[in-house]
Amino acid sequence: MKTGFLASAAIAAALLTAPAARAAEYTTILLDTVVNRTPDQTWAKIGPYCAIATWLKVTCVITGNVTGTPFGTNRLLNGNNNEVMVASTPYSYTYTQPASTILYHGTLAVEPLDRGRQTRIVYTLFYDQAPLGTTQAKIENRAMRTKRFNEALDHMKAMAEAQ
Repeated sequence: MKTGFLASAAIAAALLTAPAARAAEYTTILLDTVVNRTPDQTWAKIGPYCAIATWLKVTCVITGNVTGTPFGTNRLLNGNNNEVMVASTPYSYTYTQPASTILYHGTLAVEPLDRGRQTRIVYTLFYDQAPLGTTQAKIENRAMRTKRFNEALDHMKAMAEAQ
């Protein structure tokens, strides 16, 4: 009986002295641009899952998927960054980076404008910035992501509008 009590006391003491779980600090970066093409024309150029190789200037290889559905399709970027598709529509997809410490998700979507004669390309990033630590690190990380994906949107616009 004494051993059980001591074990319970040790567990309780460990729980009381364990560091408190950090609170999540979710943030979103929402970027967009307008192109002079229809959603069909735009998505055909920028929407395939490995088209990211062209507009983000990375290497991309499809490494696996679930038969009959786009969900679970894996792409490997630059040989070391695994991204898994977790949602899709005819004009969008959302992916996550399962090994990420920041619960990183991205969504690429196109939306019709001007009765479908133009298209808005929308890129949304969602992540937990708490693991980045300092306020300065969070600011710098956000600035880096914003710059990188604004450049990607510029490339997507050029791809979509090219003949």
